[in-house]
Amino acid sequence: MIAIIGSSNIDFVLTVEHFTNPGETQKIIKLEYFPGGKGANQAVAVARLSEKAVYFLTAVGDDQYGKILIENYKRENIHGYKVVNGISTGMAFIEVCLSGENRILINPGANACLTKEMVLDSKEELLKANILLVQNEIPFETTLYACSMFKEAGKIVIFDPAPAQDIRSEIFRYVDFLTPNEEELKALSKTFFDNFVSIEDSFEKFNKLGLKAMIVKLGDKGATYVDSNRLFNIPTIKVTAVDTTAAGDVFNGALAVALSEGKDLAEAIRYANICAAISVTRKGAQPSIPKRIEVEEFLKGIQPL
Repeated sequence: MIAIIGSSNIDFVLTVEHFTNPGETQKIIKLEYFPGGKGANQAVAVARLSEKAVYFLTAVGDDQYGKILIENYKRENIHGYKVVNGISTGMAFIEVCLSGENRILINPGANACLTKEMVLDSKEELLKANILLVQNEIPFETTLYACSMFKEAGKIVIFDPAPAQDIRSEIFRYVDFLTPNEEELKALSKTFFDNFVSIEDSFEKFNKLGLKAMIVKLGDKGATYVDSNRLFNIPTIKVTAVDTTAAGDVFNGALAVALSEGKDLAEAIRYANICAAISVTRKGAQPSIPKRIEVEEFLKGIQPL
C-alpha cells in the first residue's frame, strides 16, 4: 500500500498566449477549473496506476470546492481526507502559455490546517503503507513529523520538495528519495549551500545531511538518479507538450507504484518518465493523469529497457 500526505486544491487554469509581463494586461484565451494540489495529484496518480484503494491524508474546506474535491476522491477510490469547518479549500491559479509551460500561485486555505495531530490520529491507517509520498504545500512541521514517523517504522519515504521554500535540513535524514525538478534543485542548493554546481555536487552535500538518494526530474531530458555509489540518466520519450501541470506529481505517483510492485530503480524511473510524458499531452492536472491500462497499451509500442 502507498500513503500520501499533502495538499488538495481547486486549480483555476488560465490559458494565455504568453506569460503576463509586469504591468501588462492580457486577455486570457480560456478559463477552466480542475481538482488539483500536489498531494491530490499524486494520490490520483497512485489510484489510477495501481487500481487499489489509496489512503490520502489531506484537508479540504467546508465550501463548494471542498465538496467537488470530495466527490472526486470518492470516484477515484481515495479515502483519508478531513473536512475543516469555516475555512476555504486550497486554490491554485495556474497560468499556462501556448507552449505548454506553466507558473502557479497558491492560496493554501485548508491545507494550512493539516497538522501533526491529524497525522498522529491517522497513524494506524497510514502505517499500513510501505511507501509514503509527501510534498511541500502543507505545513512543513507536519511533513517532517510524518517522514520521521515512517522512517521509524522502517518504511520508504519519497519527498517532492515543491515548492522549494521553507524546508529545513533535518528532513533529509528521513528521506529515501528526494525528487526535485531542475529549478527546485537549484533553489535548494542555493538555500543550503549558497550555490549550485551540478546534480552530483548537490547530492554529495545533501548526503552529508542524511539524504540517501535523489532523482532529479529533467522534463524532456528524462530523469537523473544519484546515490553514494552511482549516477545515471534515464531518458524519456518525445511528445508534444500541451500542459506540463502535474507532470512532476504523475512522475512521483508512478515511481511509488513501480517501486511497490518490485521494479528496480531504472525500470521504476523509466515507468515514471513515460507516465509523466503521457500526462503533458493533455490539459489540466488530474484530467491529464493516465490510467494503468492506457500506460500498458502505450508500453506495447516501445522498446523494453
